[in-house]
Amino acid sequence: MREPDSIDRGQLVVLRNRKWDGTPHWVVPGEYLGRDGFGHWIWQPEGSFVSKPGYGFYAASDALVMVPHSGNHVVTFFDELHPKDVEIYVDIATDIRWGELHAGRGFEVTLVDMDLDVIRTFNGPGTWIDDEDEFAAHQAAMSYPEPVIEAMRAEADRIYTAVRDHAAPFDGTAADWFRKARA
Repeated sequence: MREPDSIDRGQLVVLRNRKWDGTPHWVVPGEYLGRDGFGHWIWQPEGSFVSKPGYGFYAASDALVMVPHSGNHVVTFFDELHPKDVEIYVDIATDIRWGELHAGRGFEVTLVDMDLDVIRTFNGPGTWIDDEDEFAAHQAAMSYPEPVIEAMRAEADRIYTAVRDHAAPFDGTAADWFRKARA
């Protein structure tokens, strides 16, 4: 399902990314903050454990994930302490779904990470589409269907323009959610 049936502020939300071939990718826990017209907001404070097979780390800065109501992407907004100066990181993705964790312990958001990312930094070099080489390599290695390739490329271009132009929600909307999370 694209929207959770019911979810309350403070509930655990685990984001589970996988690749097109089913290979596990990133797993990131967070705390549900709420929803607005753009999507559902999840708090991932500094010190959250972020992992993928063979690699893990404790986040050096606060982050917010916004799972949109529609579209083929999931957005992470970072605070100014991000070690690489990243402000916005958008994963172009498909098959975004909400589900309940075992025994009612929270929720999970699963998605297929399609390699392309849109990134904006606080102080430069600006906004760009990242991992186009990985997207090209995986098209062949994982046999992406042509309609999926076209849809992901179109979504990356659409999101790139919105992020570059500071269109909502890439216009500072996250600042209010950061304040709510820290309150």
